[in-house]
Amino acid sequence: MAQNIYDDPGFFAGYSQLPRQVRGLLGAPEWRAIRAMLPDVAGKRVVDLGCGFGWVSRWMREQGASDVLGIDLSQNMIARAAAMTQDAAITYEIADLETLELPKSTFDLAYSALAFHYIRDFDRLARMLYRALVPEGHLVFTVEHPVYMAAVHPDWGQDEDGRKTWPVNRYFIEGERRTDWYVKGVLKYHRTIGTTLNALIGAGFTLRHVEEFCPTREQVKAMPELADELERPMMLLVSAQR
Repeated sequence: MAQNIYDDPGFFAGYSQLPRQVRGLLGAPEWRAIRAMLPDVAGKRVVDLGCGFGWVSRWMREQGASDVLGIDLSQNMIARAAAMTQDAAITYEIADLETLELPKSTFDLAYSALAFHYIRDFDRLARMLYRALVPEGHLVFTVEHPVYMAAVHPDWGQDEDGRKTWPVNRYFIEGERRTDWYVKGVLKYHRTIGTTLNALIGAGFTLRHVEEFCPTREQVKAMPELADELERPMMLLVSAQR
């Protein structure tokens, strides 16, 4: 079973104050890039994996999706998503992506934002999602970039010139990474870019687009703190097709 850190009261209280949770998709600087990777969802069946507060589930319906299934391990997340949703075509369920089995050939789009790096067995998940999608169905997801999460102690330092720098070590030693984020010992699983993409290819997917998120000049001007994201990639965005 995946670690259910989001039901920890201290973690959930801090997480709920993040801009992407307060402002929704407008608070997620990578959303513009993700949106460009999404297929037309009008009339389509969508599963939102690690749906959180349901921001994307509701957006999918606004774009014309016929129905959306939002899945999250956290009871706190599902309760908040349900409270924020008044749409009978959106269903929320508590389930563990580590063991989840979706019905075969059911969905046109499987979407996930910043959830798959919590999953130990990504190969199993990729194979299951391939079976759950209809022919030519799409998988679009984001994860923490392997460069961002590889280090044992990921945090900013300075080089000899006083420039901010991000450590990269143990990159090819895949597996558990534990970091302190609101609470101690948040468990994630590091995989190289090659391992992630080859898992999709091995499951049968065709890669459509791969992007290492970088804010635009306009975004940095509007939010100067995003300048840090020019120093190292924080997120990997992937689009694949069955």
